Amino acid sequence: MATITKEFLSGTPGTGRPIKVAATSTPGTTLHTGHATAKDEVNIWLTNTDTVARLVTVEFGGVSAPDDHIKVTVPAGESVLAVPGVPISGGLLVKAYAAAANVITAWGYTGSRKCSIAAFLACCAGRPIV
Repeated sequence: MATITKEFLSGTPGTGRPIKVAATSTPGTTLHTGHATAKDEVNIWLTNTDTVARLVTVEFGGVSAPDDHIKVTVPAGESVLAVPGVPISGGLLVKAYAAAANVITAWGYTGSRKCSIAAFLACCAGRPIV
């Protein structure tokens, strides 16, 4: 049987509370550092506490546009899923910066699946894993 482990983003203050995005340019505020060898499935929501929409850039391991970036416009007073389960490993850094400092918060979790090959074949073979 597969087990799913959920962990806080490593950039949280240790409680899973949101991370305030203070950076307004690259390199961004660190949200998560990927595991050195295992895969982390990263899920990040962004909340805009400002009265106007804000562009947020999430950086994956580097600062090159467009190779390392996901760009998301977060409407005023809203939350959006910006990173929907993107797998990373190798100590990859996930950072973010916004058009204005301290008005965007990032929150989420990482998940990893662990199962034996026999368990995988018994329950999941031929079907997409969600």
